Amino acid sequence: MVDQRMRTRLQVTGTVQGVGFRPFVYGLATRFRLSGFVLNDATGVLIEVEGASSDIASFRVALVDEPPQLATVESVDEKQIEPEGPGVFEIRASADGGPVRTAVAPDMAPCDDCIAEIFDPDQRRFRYPFTNCTNCGPRFTITMGIPYDRPNTTMGTFEMCAECRAEYENPADRRFHAQPIACPRCGPRLSLLHGGVSIDGDPFVGAARLLAEGSVLAIKGLGGYHLACDATNHVAVAELRRRKHREEKPLAVMVADLSAATDLVVISEDEQDALESQRRPIVLARRRTDGVVAESVAPGNAYLGIMLPYTPLHYLLMAEVRGPIVLTSGNLTDEPIAYVDSDARDRLSGLVDAWLTHDRPIHVRCDDSVVRSARGSTWPVRRARGYAPGSLRVTPPFLRPTLGAGPELKHTFCLGSEDHAILSHHIGDLETFEAMSAFTQGVEHFTRIFDITPEVVGYDLHPDYMSTKWALAQQGAELVGVQHHHAHIVSCMIDNLRTEPVIGLALDGTGYGEDGAIWGCEVLTCRLAGYERVAHLRYVPMPGAAMAIREPWRMAAVYLNEALGQEAESLPIDFVARTRERWGPILQMASSGLNAPSTSSAGRMFDAVAALCGLRTRVSYEGQAAAELEQVADWSELDVYPCTVANGVIDGVELVGAVARDLSLGSTVPEVAARFHNGLAEALVRACMETRNQRELETVALSGGAFQNVLLLQRVTSGLESEGFEVLVHRSVPPNDGGISLGQAVVANARGIGES
Repeated sequence: MVDQRMRTRLQVTGTVQGVGFRPFVYGLATRFRLSGFVLNDATGVLIEVEGASSDIASFRVALVDEPPQLATVESVDEKQIEPEGPGVFEIRASADGGPVRTAVAPDMAPCDDCIAEIFDPDQRRFRYPFTNCTNCGPRFTITMGIPYDRPNTTMGTFEMCAECRAEYENPADRRFHAQPIACPRCGPRLSLLHGGVSIDGDPFVGAARLLAEGSVLAIKGLGGYHLACDATNHVAVAELRRRKHREEKPLAVMVADLSAATDLVVISEDEQDALESQRRPIVLARRRTDGVVAESVAPGNAYLGIMLPYTPLHYLLMAEVRGPIVLTSGNLTDEPIAYVDSDARDRLSGLVDAWLTHDRPIHVRCDDSVVRSARGSTWPVRRARGYAPGSLRVTPPFLRPTLGAGPELKHTFCLGSEDHAILSHHIGDLETFEAMSAFTQGVEHFTRIFDITPEVVGYDLHPDYMSTKWALAQQGAELVGVQHHHAHIVSCMIDNLRTEPVIGLALDGTGYGEDGAIWGCEVLTCRLAGYERVAHLRYVPMPGAAMAIREPWRMAAVYLNEALGQEAESLPIDFVARTRERWGPILQMASSGLNAPSTSSAGRMFDAVAALCGLRTRVSYEGQAAAELEQVADWSELDVYPCTVANGVIDGVELVGAVARDLSLGSTVPEVAARFHNGLAEALVRACMETRNQRELETVALSGGAFQNVLLLQRVTSGLESEGFEVLVHRSVPPNDGGISLGQAVVANARGIGES
């Protein structure tokens, strides 16, 4: 029986532009002897195929089962139309108009074919640092508009030479319709500059020589400029720190390959998978004690942020350097990464000795992503290059276009439309004009390229957050205030595709509570639209407010006074001997409540314990004391400090009092740190058990920056699972404040549709 001839129109949505999808469709149509066309449109990719019904059916299956490696097919709408008769299959020019629904692909590391090409002397792209194809290369950071075509990217000003044009138009070539296609004849050019003058010779050889001599270089990458120096040279690292005003916060390191990485860190299978993925994030891995990296790269830190080359430029540079280099964001501390050439010259000129730069503009700044692994899973600590602007599926769908304005620290924003939430790249801390400008520019860019005009804006309740002030100034949109920790838990729920009510454990440093206190260790029962606070860490005063964050000894003094009273002053531990003379004004401030807000923050309790253990009385970056307490803990220690849970209060004062007494009895800091973690974890599990008895909820979602602490995460998760709970942890969204904007958008939408 002869198949009936038919014609089918297919509308494909998902990440299907800029990932070689049209060439892939062309190849499929040729394989199944079909005529018709494919083109990009505002929705995604539009396809019409005509031929035998069995061949169209096979085409349809292969379309979903065999997409290009960077593509994600989310939906295929199919409609039968009138046949037009035999013909050819062609790739047509993109169609303009209509609401934008397509995704923009993240930037991806070079594929194996492109890497081989740049190291092959017989190839015309030998040592060309802007080599790419449909399977790799820049996407998000060069995209100015949709559809994703060359004129809508920063490559639009580079006219293809005849050879590149031939590859671009050849369906059998892997660069068929690769929009950033370029070569040494027609593409961007690299230069090494010193004192504004171009240095003759191979830029990679010259840059490697300068690094070996101890210079600090500015290197232009995919989403902005980086500062680089020899990671084995303590003097060079110290000088970079001095110039960047970054006292102790760890610096990331780039190495040439996996073998070089294993010389510096101990890498698990999950960490290796993340390190070698095309996302190429910075991976936080346990540092080897015999590694050659200077101690000043990550002073006092048991972990090292390690990454592999993620552009041809980096591959070629690392081949010349032959050793690890520091590669950290090109900025002053707390500012966003510099990405516009003129701005970079203004902001970085006093920080660097030379520039390895190029003339391909960056349209969107995007910092490096950072990930961490535990319990067989990996999650982003900072979600940016390689991840953004990847969207998440959301149920129920957004009733109206919605914006989550984000928090103050580790800022992101989130756009919600239909059944997708588009989480922005990491912006940074909104404490400078530059960071606030990056936020507003990012919102403008996202709303334009995704054609989403927010009608609802979710914002944090903290009145002093810059993102909140910005949100409240937006006219014409419905404004919805969302409690910080509710947003945390909902972000974890959505990250796990869950919508039913859960118990939420939200642990972090700071979140504005509805009672005006500073929350941060909360047991909630959460729905998408609302929550109830069922337990929290016992309130203690925060003397000096923000100063108590920068000086953990203040929280230690308060906790000791609450736990032991006057006995605290005679406690035989080093902390008391070193700080007792400064307690008077602090405790008076705490007692009076003047500039001493009440807090239930887990972060402040971790700070207090770190100070008591002699690890840190003052911090130079957010979360430093808590991170050091985690790293010093003895994982083999299973003893538990007591911590009463009663009447909705978790008695952290009792827990810290046990720490102090144990230190006075001569227990070691690693033992004490572990017993503290164990005691807190055990108390949280008991709080969840009490909540289950009252509310009959069996699922617990963990969120907040404290759950970046792998020891705490392990102890809490194991304890909950042993009691029969299902535990939700973050997967593709940061547990810290980088996920807050997603929660804000979803909560605001749920309230709008009356979700219960």
